[in-house]
Amino acid sequence: MRSSITFKLFLAILASCILVALAMGVAVRVSFDSGFDDYVQEREHQRLDALAQLLATDYAEAGSWEFLSDRRDRWWRSLRLSRRDLSDDRGHDGPPLRVTLVDGQGDWLAGPRVRADAGMRRVPIVSQGRTVGWLLTPPFVPRVVNDDIDQQFQSRQLRATWVIVGLSVLLAALVSLLLARVLLVPVRRLAQATHRLAGGDYRTRVRVGALDELGRLARDFNRLAHSLERHEQWRRELMADVSHELRTPLSVLRGEIEALQDGLRPLDQTALSSLAHEVGQLSELINDLYELSLADAGALTYHMEPVDLGAVVSQAADAVRDRFDRHGLALDLQVAPGLVMQGDVRRLSQLVGNLLENSLRYTDSPGRVRVRAGRQGQDLLLEVADTAPGVAAEHLPRLFERLYRAEASRSRQHGGAGLGLAICRHIVQAHDGQINASASDLGGLAIQIRWPANDTNEETA
Repeated sequence: MRSSITFKLFLAILASCILVALAMGVAVRVSFDSGFDDYVQEREHQRLDALAQLLATDYAEAGSWEFLSDRRDRWWRSLRLSRRDLSDDRGHDGPPLRVTLVDGQGDWLAGPRVRADAGMRRVPIVSQGRTVGWLLTPPFVPRVVNDDIDQQFQSRQLRATWVIVGLSVLLAALVSLLLARVLLVPVRRLAQATHRLAGGDYRTRVRVGALDELGRLARDFNRLAHSLERHEQWRRELMADVSHELRTPLSVLRGEIEALQDGLRPLDQTALSSLAHEVGQLSELINDLYELSLADAGALTYHMEPVDLGAVVSQAADAVRDRFDRHGLALDLQVAPGLVMQGDVRRLSQLVGNLLENSLRYTDSPGRVRVRAGRQGQDLLLEVADTAPGVAAEHLPRLFERLYRAEASRSRQHGGAGLGLAICRHIVQAHDGQINASASDLGGLAIQIRWPANDTNEETA
């Protein structure tokens, strides 16, 4: 439990809540003490002012302070009246004042005998615009409360403050536990799903909840699981297709060799040509697989230099023109001048050759193949389009996958292993271009390659 993230999150939230509760308790306590001191001091000032007014009235009636000598109870009566004037709703008169009365010259008249030094608080007694005496009290000491009821009130407030802090801590512990459990439910689901995914269950998905960080993490996990499931499916299909592609020429070779061994077929030039043809197909498949593995690993070498794309396209077309003629296919070449780009001549020739070979294999005779190289805006554009048969729209996005072919129109009977277009995609991407397949206006398939403008292109233009 202590090593779990739930426990750690619970402790983190609880510690934060406890610190906040304690800080609030201390702040409330300090604020109360400061406010209570101000309240006591203000009340004492008001009582002193009330006592000064009573004594001023008595002085005005008697004309002097002699009434205090004649009747000492007048002093105590004034003290009681000053307390009663400020009584609260419960009839509490407040604590007695430690006050000394002196005349205008500072001579003692009533109350405790003290020295009228600078440390004493002085409240004047004014009668008919003249100061006739002073009330002297000791300086106020904060947090020293003499009244029992005030002390009780202060104690109750202190107990209430700490009781509230304690209850807040208990509530914080409960809320922290609930939050830790609730917040970690998506994390726990992700952890369990990750465990299943690591075990090879690529169909695992998690429920996407809120649109927060955990929700985005859940969506990313689902996309990762989908990608792994798709790649696992591709891997299985690849293994099955490679096995099939290798088994077909090997089976033909084995059959022909056995026929030669059994004397069912004479060992002549025709038999040797047939065997050489099958070995050539097998060698071509192995070479394509090797190049594709290098492309996937990023190990294909490229020697980039300024290349005339038009010259590369023309040379590749001239190399296959005789084969096109023998298959009854017209090769229409449209090449604009000045198509210079940064590229590898050997790889670009391989690219154009693969595209032409693809059209040669899968275009019905009589037919037509159109090759156009030019500019579209600031980009270089290479297009190879052919006549029927075409490719269904649902197959177009997958034509550049390895060993993928649209069986309905371009089946294995035409030869090839379905690796040429996959290699083309790697070559185009290595040259910072884009390749896509679409329906041709001639009735077949159109492969379009676009290279963005660069400094070399612009200078040549």
